[in-house]
Amino acid sequence: MKLEGQVALITGAASGLGKAQALLFAKEGAKIIAVDMNMEGAKATADAISENEGDAIAIKADVTDEQSIVNLVEQSLEYYGKISILCNTAGMFDQYNALLDTSYQQWSKVLDININGIFRLTKAVLPVMIQNNYGVVINMTSGAGLIGGGGGIAYTSSKHAVVGFTKQLNAEYGKQGIRANAIAPGLIETPMVKSLIDNKDSGIMGTLKKLPAGRHGQPDEIANAALFLASDDSRYIYGAVIPVDGGLLSTLR
Repeated sequence: MKLEGQVALITGAASGLGKAQALLFAKEGAKIIAVDMNMEGAKATADAISENEGDAIAIKADVTDEQSIVNLVEQSLEYYGKISILCNTAGMFDQYNALLDTSYQQWSKVLDININGIFRLTKAVLPVMIQNNYGVVINMTSGAGLIGGGGGIAYTSSKHAVVGFTKQLNAEYGKQGIRANAIAPGLIETPMVKSLIDNKDSGIMGTLKKLPAGRHGQPDEIANAALFLASDDSRYIYGAVIPVDGGLLSTLR
């Protein structure tokens, strides 16, 4: 029970990486706030936790909306009294659109979810953590946050920004009990990239065959890394970006 007594707020919890984190964290003793725009999916995640004798609530929230974030934090504190772990997992992919194929509307939407959403929610939760002199923030970046070519111009730019945000958060608040790290997944089988995986002729599938792992990843493999970062096992790790990508980055470098 590595997270016993902790309260974890997890965005994108209706499916994919967020759901996998919520289920695993609950199994390890954390109380879960499952957050998503898809309330039906978030509730299904919370119900699955409750059915296994865990403790969870589902809250619908939009990370692009300031008031929605305020309401989310207020409801979370009203129910559990604290937030000790924040997993900024919600994200949006841009289907590898190059700069000349990317409208300003798409650019703005991807950045608003992938980095501005992290800014809004972390800023809202941070005072609660500082008051308790304890908080763990886990930001979901991507292999595309460390190299070029892992996504389109908007996605890649947003994920690079997540890396910088994570490192600066430690520089500013690490001495106040806040520990922030990031995970950089490779191609993981989630609804966001299912179309790429299903297309056996896509360029990314050719790349996967060259990986040391020889396959795409599963959400639980990301959740295991998140559990490590959320627990005291990683208590001396600050500002790290951990690739969980089957060897993709090591192969390209």
